[in-house]
Amino acid sequence: MSTVVLDNEAVQSLASVSHPKDRAGPAHLEGVVSRRRRGRVVEAVTPTAVRVEAGWDRTQPNAATLNRLRIADQILDAQTANAAATLVATRVATSVADAHVGATVQRLAGHKIAVITSDPRDMTAVCSPTSVTIVAI
Repeated sequence: MSTVVLDNEAVQSLASVSHPKDRAGPAHLEGVVSRRRRGRVVEAVTPTAVRVEAGWDRTQPNAATLNRLRIADQILDAQTANAAATLVATRVATSVADAHVGATVQRLAGHKIAVITSDPRDMTAVCSPTSVTIVAI
């Protein structure tokens, strides 16, 4: 299975047509949708801490476009919180949202993973040592 993980900037670029990177995020998600149509199993996920940081409340009318993209939540449960806390404790200047991305990637180890981000250096650090493809927007 292939999984695309979205960070804060990727979510924001999908949420707003006036975002400076509003074409890059949707272009990558278009690839996910086209692969789904061809029968490949590809999922798009966003850690819930990233949703909070990006201000994505699924219940609000302005979230309708994002909600239609079928991006699943990766919740910050006890196991994932422990992994994220370890990342925060061992990395300098790692936000909770970035640590949740790293913990999500650890949880998905074994999948083919791509992380869409505006900060490839930080994502590489929090995702290490799991092998991921970093897609910079």
